[in-house]
Amino acid sequence: MSDRQSMILLAIPTGFLAGLAAVVIKFLTHTIRDFFFYLRTFDRNVDLMFFVLPAIGILLTIIVIRYVIRREVGHGIPGLLYALSRNKGIVKPYTTFASIITSALTVGFGGSVGLEGPSVSTGGSIGSNIGQFLKLNQKQINVLIGMGGASALASIFQAPITGVIFAMEVFMIDISMTALIPIIISAFCAILTSYYFLGRAFEYEITIVDSFVPANSLYYVGLGLVVGLVSAYFMRVYFSVGKKFGKLENPWTRFGIAALGLGALIFVFPSLYGEGYETINAALNGKASDILQDTLFQSFGDNIWVVILILVAIILCKAFATSLTFAAGGVGGTFAPALFLGAMTGVVYALIINNLGIGSLDVSKFALVGMSGLIAGMLHAPLTGIFLIAEITNGYSLMVPLMIVSALSLAVNRMFFRESIYTQSIAEKGVKVSFNKDETILNMMTSSHLIETNFATVLPDQTLGDLVKIIASSSRNIFPVVDEDGVFKGHILFDDVRKFMFDTSLYNTPVEKIMVYPDYVINYDETMESIVQKFEESHKYNIVIVDNGKYLGYISRANVFTAYQATLKEISAE
Repeated sequence: MSDRQSMILLAIPTGFLAGLAAVVIKFLTHTIRDFFFYLRTFDRNVDLMFFVLPAIGILLTIIVIRYVIRREVGHGIPGLLYALSRNKGIVKPYTTFASIITSALTVGFGGSVGLEGPSVSTGGSIGSNIGQFLKLNQKQINVLIGMGGASALASIFQAPITGVIFAMEVFMIDISMTALIPIIISAFCAILTSYYFLGRAFEYEITIVDSFVPANSLYYVGLGLVVGLVSAYFMRVYFSVGKKFGKLENPWTRFGIAALGLGALIFVFPSLYGEGYETINAALNGKASDILQDTLFQSFGDNIWVVILILVAIILCKAFATSLTFAAGGVGGTFAPALFLGAMTGVVYALIINNLGIGSLDVSKFALVGMSGLIAGMLHAPLTGIFLIAEITNGYSLMVPLMIVSALSLAVNRMFFRESIYTQSIAEKGVKVSFNKDETILNMMTSSHLIETNFATVLPDQTLGDLVKIIASSSRNIFPVVDEDGVFKGHILFDDVRKFMFDTSLYNTPVEKIMVYPDYVINYDETMESIVQKFEESHKYNIVIVDNGKYLGYISRANVFTAYQATLKEISAE
C-alpha cells in the first residue's frame, strides 16, 4: 500500500476517534455545568456558589494531574506545536485522555477558558499515537496530527472546512495532496460522528441571510482596528499575568490567589463563567441587555449607555478571568475566549455607533465579524476565523467584511506581537515555530546528534613535544585543550603549528602558549538556527560545542548540511 493510500485509510479511524473525543469533552463539561445551573433554578442563593465553584473545579483538576496522571498536561495546542517543531511529532500516550478529564473539570465548574484547545490537543495526540503505534515516519505522523486537530475542531463546531483550514494554518509544514485529502476525509468522518451523537447541535443560533452593505465598509475597517487592539490587549494581559504568577514558587499560593480573583470576577460578571456561549448567543441576537439578566446590574438594562459601559468592563475582565484560570492551575484553551471577546467587542462597537447617531448598524453582523477578527488577531489564523463564521451562519454573505476585519485585526496585532498566542507560549521557551520551511526544519534538528567526539584532547600543562606525539596518531587537524575537569580552555589548529612542530628546541613550550580560544563557540542548548548563523558568520568548517563550559566535541558544517537534507527529505511531501 502506498503512503497516499495508507494515509487515506488511516483518516477514517483518526477522524472518528478525534471527533468522538471532542463530543465526550463537550458532553462531560455541559453535564457538570448544567447540573449547577439546574440547582440555580430552585434556589437563587446558589449564586453564591459561583464564587467558589471555579476554585473547586481547578482544585479537582490539580488533584487529577498530580495524583492520577502524574504528568504535566499543559494547555493543548502549544504542546502539539512543540511536538511538531522539536519532537518529530511524538506526543505521549497519556495526552489522549488527560485533557478530556482536566478540561471538563476546569470549564464545567466555571473556569473562564474554552474546550477547543484541549479537544484539538486530544485529536492531535490520537493522530500522533496512531502513527507511533504503526511505526510511521515523521512526515506521516505530522499529517496524522493535522488530521486529529482538524477533526476535533470540525466536530466541535460542525464546520468541516474550518477544521481543514485550521490544520493548514496552525499545524501543517507543507500541504500537498498527500496531506490535504486525508485531512478532508478525517474532518468528514468527525462531522458524521458529531452528527450521530449530537445531531445538528449548533453552538451559535444565528443565520445571516442579508447581503453585505458596501456603504458600511468604513465601519468594518474601524471594527478591524478595534478588535486588533482588543486581541493585543488580551495577549498582553495573558502573558503578563502568567509571568507574575510564575514567580510564585508555592503552587498552592498561586492557586489560592488566582482562584480567589477568578471567583470574584465571575460573581460580579456571571457571563465570565465557563465558555460563555449563552452570552455570545445573546450578543449575536443583538440582545445586549439580556447579558445583564440575573446579575448585580440587571436594573440598569434599560439604560443603553450603562449597558455599554458594563459590556466594556466584561471585555476588559475576560482577559483577567482567562489568565487567572490558567494561573490557578486550570486546563483549557483560548479559542473560546477569543470568540467571546470578538462577539462582545462587535456588539459594543455597533451599539456605540448606533447610539451616537452616526450610523445604523446590524449588531448581529458586527458581533459575528468581530469573532472572526479576534480569531485572526490572537491566533494569527485569518482564514480560520473567516470560514468559521461563514460556516456557522450557513452562508457567505459576510465574506467581504470578514476579510476586511480579519486582515486588519491581524495587521494591528502584529504591531505588538510577532507570534500568535500559541507560538508565543513556546517561543518563550526558546522554540520558534515558523512556516518558513528552512526555519521549520532547523527547529526540528538538535545539536546532540551532530556532535563529533573523535578529537584527541590535550591538557593545558602538556608541551609541544607531547602535542607532536598526539598529532602523529590523530586523523583530525584540531586539538582541543581541556583541563582535568573537562573544561574547554581553547584549541590548537594543525596549520598553526605546522611551521615549527619539528623544531625540537621548542618542544618544552607549554601548550597554553600556543593554543587560541576560538571566536565562535556553540552552547549545548543553542538552537540550530543560531548554530547555522555562526557557521555563516565565521566561515568555519568545525565549531566547538560546550555545556556550561565543559568540552563536548565539535560540530561540522558538513554534518549540519547532511542532517538538514535528511530532515527535509523526511518531512517533505511527495
